[in-house]
Amino acid sequence: MDKAIQKAATLIEALTYIQRYNGKVVVIKFGGSVMDSPEAMRNILTDVVFMNTVGMKPVLVHGGGKAISNAMDERGLEVQFVKGRRYTDQRTLTVVEHVLCNEVNTGIVDTIESLGCRAMGMHTLSSCVQFGERLYLDEDGKKIDLGFVGQITRVNSELLHLLCEAGTIPVIAPLARDRAGQKLNCNADTAAGEIAAALGAEKFVVISDTHGIRQNVDDPDSMIPSITETEIRKLIADGTISSGMLPKVEACLRALDAGVKRSHIIDGRTPHSLLLEIFSDKGIGTLIRKDDDGK
Repeated sequence: MDKAIQKAATLIEALTYIQRYNGKVVVIKFGGSVMDSPEAMRNILTDVVFMNTVGMKPVLVHGGGKAISNAMDERGLEVQFVKGRRYTDQRTLTVVEHVLCNEVNTGIVDTIESLGCRAMGMHTLSSCVQFGERLYLDEDGKKIDLGFVGQITRVNSELLHLLCEAGTIPVIAPLARDRAGQKLNCNADTAAGEIAAALGAEKFVVISDTHGIRQNVDDPDSMIPSITETEIRKLIADGTISSGMLPKVEACLRALDAGVKRSHIIDGRTPHSLLLEIFSDKGIGTLIRKDDDGK
């Protein structure tokens, strides 16, 4: 009986959040090592289906995990870096597109549909909703070429809203086209932030393989449950936030700057972390909020 009462209390706690976010767009980005675990992936997608079922409008953006690296190894292609950034030539782009679209994206769509929801893959081999231009690094006023690496300049938000209104979950690969139709490989975190901004999402959630932002990167107990824009920019400036966490945080800030109310970074390895972060009072990750948003 106690367990039943506890379950009922959990549902009542979730009710407030279900009502608050009914009809709202939530953009969710996941990638990295989380995608290497079929169990973690299925847990995440089950949470997404739950969100859709209770009236929210989830939009998914995914990365490539180890699948791209494995595919390149199989083809004998070496990863090249320019100033610490991955260089994408035509052969690499072909592999990236195949893996992201035909393997990763299709697998996610199939899993969502097996869980009882409609989903549609959005990428350069179907309906592309991201458009951009080639990204160049600047060094002493000189452009440094990264190959077919892009930055998002426009998102077809109208199509994404139509899909959400129809109860279909868009599943977006981080690929874009430029004005001439050239395909471009984009950073998945950055692309997700631009999509959240374009859609005017209620929330933007980055699912990572760390349980949030840490005050001390080597100390799991220093995780920060809630932080403002100003506070997080200070952590970037002093180097506390760097490396792989930096593009995730920058994507969160981009979303907030565009009017998204709250951004979150959570650990996808924790079962149902997405539901725990959105539908409970405490949450389990780091909430990044605007300076004037008292938690």
